Amino acid sequence: MPNPTPPRTLWSKFPLKPSHRWLNLLLLFVPVAIILDLLRASPLLIFIASALAIAPLASVLGESTGALASQCGPAAGGILSATMGNATEMIIAFFALHAGHINVVKASLSGSIIGNLLLVLGLSLVAGGLRNPVQRFSRATSSMNSTTLMIAVAALVMPAVFNLTLFGTLQHHDVNLQRLSLWTSGVLIALYLLNLLFVFRTHRASFAAQHTEEGAPRTSRAQAIVSLGVATILIAVMSEILVGQIAPVTQALGMTELFVGVIVVALVGNAAENSTAIIMARRNRMDVSMSIATGASTQIALFVAPVLVFLSVAIGHPMTLVFNGFEIAAIVLSVVIVDMISSDGETNWFEGAQLLAVYAIVAVAFYFVPE
Repeated sequence: MPNPTPPRTLWSKFPLKPSHRWLNLLLLFVPVAIILDLLRASPLLIFIASALAIAPLASVLGESTGALASQCGPAAGGILSATMGNATEMIIAFFALHAGHINVVKASLSGSIIGNLLLVLGLSLVAGGLRNPVQRFSRATSSMNSTTLMIAVAALVMPAVFNLTLFGTLQHHDVNLQRLSLWTSGVLIALYLLNLLFVFRTHRASFAAQHTEEGAPRTSRAQAIVSLGVATILIAVMSEILVGQIAPVTQALGMTELFVGVIVVALVGNAAENSTAIIMARRNRMDVSMSIATGASTQIALFVAPVLVFLSVAIGHPMTLVFNGFEIAAIVLSVVIVDMISSDGETNWFEGAQLLAVYAIVAVAFYFVPE
C-alpha cells in the first residue's frame, strides 16, 4: 500500500520547481541591460531590461539550488533550498541598501508579503479554478502556515506600534528603535532555525517529500554548482544596474520609491516562483500552490527581513523594522483575508478574483501615497 501524501509545509515548495523554458527567452535581456548601461541609455530602458533579465536568472538559481539539494540528502537539501529560496530578493536588497535606498528595501519586503498572498495566490486560484471547479487542500497544513505567518507579521508590526505610540516621548528614541528591531530580528531568526529543526530533524518523517518533480532534468552536482554560481553573479550585476536606475526612473515617471518597492521591485525576483504556483494550481495541486504563496511570505518575514536588519548595520545604512501605516494595514489585511479564504480547505476561481481585487485596490492606494 503506497504511503499517503505527506502534509506540505512552507519548506516543501522548493524542490517542486517545474521547468520554466518560456523564461529562457528573457535571458536575452542580460546582455541587453549591460550594453544599455554601458551606453548610458535611457534610465527607464535600462531599468526594464535589467528587471526582465532578473526573472529568468532567478529561475535558473532556483532550479540549480533544487538540483543540488536533491543530491545532498533530505535534511541538508531541505535546509539548502530553504536558505537559498529568497536569494534573489536578498541580492537586490543588498545593493539597494548599499545605495542608501532603505525605503525601497522595506517596501519590497512588505510588497513581497502582500504580492505573494494576494497576487500570486489570486492568480493561482483563478488559473486552477477555471480548470477545476473546486480545489481542495490540507486545512491542517494551511492552518499551521497561517499561524506561523501571523506570528511573523506580529513581529513586524510591533516596532511600528512602538514608534507610533512612543515617538517623541523617549530620549534616544532612534537608538531604542534600532535596538528593538535588532532584538526582534534575532527572535525571528531563532524561530526560523527552530522551524528548520522541527521540519528536518524532530518531525522529519512527517514532512518528508515522497514524490519527484515531473520531468525533472538530470543535473550533475558540478553542473548545478556552476549554474548556481553563474546565476548568482549575474543576478548581482543586474541588481546593481537595476538599483542604479531607481532614482531617475521614479523622478521621470512621477512615482514614489514606496510604490516602486512595493509593486515593481517586489515582483521582479518572484516571477519564476509565481509561475510555479500558477502551474501547480492548473495541475490541481493546490496544496503545493498554497504552500508556495504562504511559505514565501513567511520566509520574507522570518528570514529575509531580519537578516537585512543585521546586514544594514554592518554596511553602515541601518534599517529598522518600522513600516508605514499603509504597509502595515495591507499586510494585516492580506493575512486575514487569505486565512478566511483557506479556512474551509477548498477554493474556487471567484475567491481568486476577490484576492486580485484586493491587490488592485492596494496597488492603487500605494501609487497615490506620498513619500
